[in-house]
Amino acid sequence: MAPLGDNKDNVVVSNLKLERMLSMKGGKGEASYVNNSQAQAQHARSMLHLLKDTLDGVQLSSPEIPFVIADLGCSCGSNTIFIIDVIVEHMSKRYEALGQQPPEFSAFFSDLPSNDFNTLFQLLPPLANNGCGSMEECLASNSHRSYFAAGVPGSFYRRLFPARSIDVFYSAFSLHWLSQVPEIVLDKRSAAYNKGKIYIHGANESTANAYRKQFQTDLANFLGARSKEMKRGGSMFLACLGRTSVDPTDQGGAGLLFGTHFQDAWDDLVQEGLITSDKRDKFNIPVYAPSIQDFKEVVEANGSFVINNLQVFRGGSPLVVNHPDDAAEIGRALANSCRSVSGVLVDAHIGEQLSDELFSRVEIRASRHAKELLQNLQFFHIVASLSLV
Repeated sequence: MAPLGDNKDNVVVSNLKLERMLSMKGGKGEASYVNNSQAQAQHARSMLHLLKDTLDGVQLSSPEIPFVIADLGCSCGSNTIFIIDVIVEHMSKRYEALGQQPPEFSAFFSDLPSNDFNTLFQLLPPLANNGCGSMEECLASNSHRSYFAAGVPGSFYRRLFPARSIDVFYSAFSLHWLSQVPEIVLDKRSAAYNKGKIYIHGANESTANAYRKQFQTDLANFLGARSKEMKRGGSMFLACLGRTSVDPTDQGGAGLLFGTHFQDAWDDLVQEGLITSDKRDKFNIPVYAPSIQDFKEVVEANGSFVINNLQVFRGGSPLVVNHPDDAAEIGRALANSCRSVSGVLVDAHIGEQLSDELFSRVEIRASRHAKELLQNLQFFHIVASLSLV
């Protein structure tokens, strides 16, 4: 169950509510995802060679049949548009290399219903077909898009598309988000109760194992749905936060982002009497950075996919700053980065006013440790290329 606030019985609300509420921070404000996703853009660009390897394995259908791409967990920034452009251009060149006219392309942008699709659609360039003749002219037009676009709201842990309808699935920086916080983590009677913490970094083994089990259940559901939706000969490129440690209580970069200054800021609110310790303990970040073994076990148990590539990839820092010597800028960058991905959940749990207090404390604490953060805060990703058996 997801810790998003109290109902009349003071119990956390259901995972269905998490699905309806979870999103990256919308709009175009300072802490919005649009203005705090430069690191994700850099990390995605550094993986393009792996994405293109995956695309080279996709079987080409007749140019008469539309080529369909789906970005799962697209969020609301320009990163998803950039990636769709890369996929369309790469696949077009493959058709052209065979002396064939590229097919029409269709792209589905999918995320939870609470995603800020309005901001995303405002960033979409106009369709090139409206003002150009041939597909080649459309593809050559930088200020237009050469594909039909649609938004698909829903959880990717369930079916989203008709059977055998998608050629390429792409999902980056999303699969580490769980469908729910495991119920036993919020149960005071359980050995897995995550007392005093809002994340599993440094938690006890039972807590971490509950998260690990939830991740593997979720990933199994994800793969089960995609195995029905993918066309024969299609491929899937996945990247999510990962860790290099075997120990799930060491969440690596995700642990430093959510388990240090963010955790301390929650403790500040408790010590200052702004929230109760019980209120803090009812909030847990539904994120799990898997090891390569965690991921591999699920794919092999599912049995529907061949692993073409599976590796741990060093993504780099989530902090993109103009002045590395400016401690205040680093503190602000960490607070905004944290707020852009978790702010919606925090607002729902303690309200916007206390949320402002919380993230201002994150900023102050991070500023004091700016040099250390720049050196040590590194993200690793699990990167997988899969195709149907």
